[in-house]
Amino acid sequence: MRFRESVREFCKRYIEPKWVEIDERGRIPVDLIKKMGEQGLLAIPVSEEYGGMGGTITMAAIAAEEIGYHDPSVATAVYVLLNNGWPFLMEKYSGEEAKQEILPKVAKGDAFYGIASTESHGGSDVAGIKTTAVKKNSTWILNGEKTYISGIREIQELPEGGGYFLVAKTGKPEYGHRNITAFNLIVKWNGKVKAGWKPTIFEEIGRRGISTGSFTLEDFEVEDKYRIGEENKGFYYLMEGFNVARILVAAATIGSGRWALDQAVEWIRNRRLFEGRSIASFQGVSFKFSELYSELEAARLLTYRAAWLADKIYVEKDSRWRERDLNVPVALCKLKAPEATSKIYEELMKWYGAYAYTKDCNAFRGWLGTFSYTIGAEGAQNIMRLIIARDIIGSEYVKG
Repeated sequence: MRFRESVREFCKRYIEPKWVEIDERGRIPVDLIKKMGEQGLLAIPVSEEYGGMGGTITMAAIAAEEIGYHDPSVATAVYVLLNNGWPFLMEKYSGEEAKQEILPKVAKGDAFYGIASTESHGGSDVAGIKTTAVKKNSTWILNGEKTYISGIREIQELPEGGGYFLVAKTGKPEYGHRNITAFNLIVKWNGKVKAGWKPTIFEEIGRRGISTGSFTLEDFEVEDKYRIGEENKGFYYLMEGFNVARILVAAATIGSGRWALDQAVEWIRNRRLFEGRSIASFQGVSFKFSELYSELEAARLLTYRAAWLADKIYVEKDSRWRERDLNVPVALCKLKAPEATSKIYEELMKWYGAYAYTKDCNAFRGWLGTFSYTIGAEGAQNIMRLIIARDIIGSEYVKG
């Protein structure tokens, strides 16, 4: 409770007054990123020896939810969730030298660390990636392209730079997902952009505060010390990382949904029609509100159940649970939370009427931002349905 209160206090002071400007200008100020680092909102579940808080995934979910409430466009929350989930996985599997070098700077807000797996032919088809890594002595040479990647501009603007948890093909194509290796792809470090990284930034319609773009790698060199875990095991590490990241995505969208519900309560109480009746007095409004409220509460419970289980597995190392036990709980919360929040915004904007179609009404910012996760960021919604069906019915009956 104290942690939530401290995050909320920070958000009210530093994020809430700026969130519209952040979305309008399409930029999270570097000084705000630094402040979030100083507050301990980055690398929360990373060990203290690497500059993190030594906290839990539940704490990271709380931070994502509260930031999502105070920046309902979720751009700031997305920055925070990326720099919690992927550093956590990086710590689990990377070598000591890489962890000591990278993680403290991410925790301080001096460097960005995200995920780079999506390619132009489809983000869900990880086994079909085309980016390659060929080893020459103690160096890997990477070639390929990644797209719809967050943090392109932030890496260029932050003082140290940063990079990504990246996956590339390192074995024979016929091996499918068993020939993928993960790397710490640090594209800018100590203020210098490395040769062979060519980025592009997209113009997005929502969630504009954090950048999205693509990059090509042309003979980009990565020392073997930056390899993550074992060769050809990158697919499995990536799936673990998505399980953590999806919990935090769900939490961020829930925060935004809470904000939208609060706006709805205020509006339907005070908007009066037909001889001065509050529109909340009409069952067509109040019953719909009740349904939306219940859906968000259900999503919230699913999300914190998944976070609790992740902590049992990764923090407490409870032997009763295995990593794969997270698959269904995570898919449930990622399926439920963005879709529930999108429904809330749709109804809120209907209740607002014509006002919702103006920039004076900021509901559209929340709707566009959270809708990106209904479209499919951090895993398409039908992939969540496939995971649930596969694990409950049985993979021999349900084919991807």
